[in-house]
Amino acid sequence: MGDPWLSIIGMTDDSAPGLGAATRAALDAAQVIIGGPRHLERAGAGTRGQPWPVPFDIAPVLALRGTPTVVLASGDPFWFGAGGSLAAHLEPHEYRVFPAPSTFSLVASALGWRLEEVTCHGLHAAPFARLRGVLAPHARMICLVRDGAAPQALAAWLCSQGAGAARLSVMERMGGADQRVRQTHAEGFDLTDIAAPVAVAVELPADVGLSRASGLPDGSFANDGQITKRPVRALTLSALAPRAGELLWDIGAGSGSVSVEWCLAGGRAIAFEQHATRVANIAQNIEDFGLSHRMSVIEGKAQTALSDHPLPDAVFIGGGGNAALYEMLFDILPTGTRIVANGVTLETESLLAQLHATHGGDLLRIELAQAAPLGSMRGWQSTRPVVQWSVTR
Repeated sequence: MGDPWLSIIGMTDDSAPGLGAATRAALDAAQVIIGGPRHLERAGAGTRGQPWPVPFDIAPVLALRGTPTVVLASGDPFWFGAGGSLAAHLEPHEYRVFPAPSTFSLVASALGWRLEEVTCHGLHAAPFARLRGVLAPHARMICLVRDGAAPQALAAWLCSQGAGAARLSVMERMGGADQRVRQTHAEGFDLTDIAAPVAVAVELPADVGLSRASGLPDGSFANDGQITKRPVRALTLSALAPRAGELLWDIGAGSGSVSVEWCLAGGRAIAFEQHATRVANIAQNIEDFGLSHRMSVIEGKAQTALSDHPLPDAVFIGGGGNAALYEMLFDILPTGTRIVANGVTLETESLLAQLHATHGGDLLRIELAQAAPLGSMRGWQSTRPVVQWSVTR
């Protein structure tokens, strides 16, 4: 391991007096100790102490490269902590880690929860909408939040999602002499004088959360009517075959509904849309579904913007497809890229038929009808047929 200049030390609220010999030796040898004010005080950093900058930034640590340095972090530094951010910029021989039990472990232990059955979330700097994709009946979550005001804000957000009956355990300063655990419900949240650091354990009620199947209701998305309708979207996502971590290019994205569902399945997406009002709708959907870490929108014509972005694992062309675009895609996309295109006009149908004849793949004609009033009775009302071409480059 060489002679690391950086020691990353995890601390619970009462761990400073009981630090192991190796951890204490790293502290004693450090010329600079960086951490939160509470950790610096409890570790006895004195004049060597240097608080984290606000907003959080690892640059002061990296600037000390070669100087014996300690970073103090809460609990496990590699679970929503500074450890991962630092390690991304360091060689393995430059640092060593002394982890402590995470706040998630302390909360689960206090409540008697099986940690493997709980979803864990770091929401210090992330929007509460980030939780939307994991809301589920009777699910349990543990959320690390920014400050003493955040639990009430989280409760209000849960109410907006129809989870006002959620039971909340507000967990303050876990692991120390000042530990406090209080229960309430999202609706009627009435706790005050909440001290950081704080976590909120959430037990969700029934009948909450998004369906895990493809094809969310059209009304789930901000849109101007230019949206891949629910049944066709389900078939489109099935053809695209999303997998966690894969990147989608959504060309002529409309409302971005296909990209949103791709991201909810664990992928990443770039939506290309040339109409400003639709770009605004896509941005709204990114915010509403808490997908800013997975999805972005680019305004403009795809043919002039594609080259500036990482190559995708899959491409969906929902609008604006023409022969020049497909020629460009087949020139730049790597072998193995999945392509799915939908068309509703005769001209697009003809183009997709030609592409199918040239490149193979599957050509599907989707014809749907819904029951609708017909006088005093009901009849079938057909929607415009959609032709879908899917191929692997």
